[in-house]
Amino acid sequence: MFKKTLAFSMAFIGLIVGAGFASGQEALQYFVAFGTDGIWGAVLASVFMTITGIAVLQLGSYYQATEHTAVLGRISSRVTSWILDIATVITLFCIGFVMFAGGGANLQQQFGLPTWIGATIMLVLVLLTGMLDVDKVSTVIGAITPFVIVFIVGATVWTLVTSNPDWTTLDLASSAVVTSLPNWWLAALNYVGLSIMTAVSMAIVIGGANLDTRAAGLGGLIGGFFFLLMLMLLVVALFVSVSTVGQEDMPVLALINGIHPVLGVIMTFVVFGMIFNTAIGMFYALGKRLTRGNPARFRPVFIVACLIGFGLSFFGFRDLVSYVYPVLGYMGILMLVVISVAWIRGREKVSTEGRRRLRARVLLARKLDPRKRYTRKNQRELQRLVKESNVPDKKFIEALEEDMTSELLADDEIDYDPEDPPVNLVYVEHTKPVGPDEQPAAEAPEARPE
Repeated sequence: MFKKTLAFSMAFIGLIVGAGFASGQEALQYFVAFGTDGIWGAVLASVFMTITGIAVLQLGSYYQATEHTAVLGRISSRVTSWILDIATVITLFCIGFVMFAGGGANLQQQFGLPTWIGATIMLVLVLLTGMLDVDKVSTVIGAITPFVIVFIVGATVWTLVTSNPDWTTLDLASSAVVTSLPNWWLAALNYVGLSIMTAVSMAIVIGGANLDTRAAGLGGLIGGFFFLLMLMLLVVALFVSVSTVGQEDMPVLALINGIHPVLGVIMTFVVFGMIFNTAIGMFYALGKRLTRGNPARFRPVFIVACLIGFGLSFFGFRDLVSYVYPVLGYMGILMLVVISVAWIRGREKVSTEGRRRLRARVLLARKLDPRKRYTRKNQRELQRLVKESNVPDKKFIEALEEDMTSELLADDEIDYDPEDPPVNLVYVEHTKPVGPDEQPAAEAPEARPE
């Protein structure tokens, strides 16, 4: 379960810690621009982000969703769901083409390359990765995230340790940062709304690809903690350095270049990786949504969306962050309210379903393990759990099998053939010899009363 939880948390952080975060541009405009009040804004934003991360991942897992309307349509009215769906589609596309602009700005600031070169490289990488399935896309997103955490934490801690800030001067310097947001607390809510609009579609898909709702919830909690740590370090470090990095497109890159030029070169590629993380998450989820009724058209729709976004990316990264992001953030506040309320009201159902799925995994593991005895009583209980689940029977069985495949293959003592998995729930009884000093395998504990 720990590996699943960690995978959830890394993938979630990878979605919300995108180009704006890794570059520092979001932190400048949403928090540093308000001086010391912006630090309180970062705390407020982190608390809401943690709650919403748990809710989104658990709801995706609970409904076994393959795209965001599978959840939004179940937790809100038809009109609200339609508004949120349109807002999500707009957000996916807008954030996607802002990422192309970020790729160009990143390489331009470090190497002086024309912006179209970085944007083109980003386009090619996104197109190639988009041909993979959702599990591989999630793996790619999660794999890059630890590098960003290490670099951002390292650079910000170094900046804080070596700086000797004059807080009065810093407040004055931070007022020179251009932002379109009115005050620190609304900026914090807008930031969470923006992040949720950015992450919700792909986060629902990632949650829906896993059956374990508890792992999903813990993944959101751990992801929220790491997000709090990174955001606070980043905001404070940029605040104490605002007089030197406040006008840069990539302020974090400027911080690291100040430590050592070689680290700046490495960070260039790390930031580029995070920009890629967000770009693939946006366009992949957008393609899935637009082809909901005809999945076979995913690839051509995905390619066309990426090409259109590439064309729109040449308006400039900093300007796009300044004007596009706040509009998306205001739309995201509605999403934040709907998802949080639905999760709070449905927590008991989600918890009950989580226990049901966990028990089903235990029974299925017993059924597939020739070392254990699988009785008719176990079989009836497993069939009952499948029937009682909120997921359709066939889909539940398929998800349960997929969820356990890697675990079974990793156990050398279990003869498991993934090409012919015995998961049809037909009764099979495993027995083994019982000698004078040997007792039959103990029965699995009964399911907890619902």
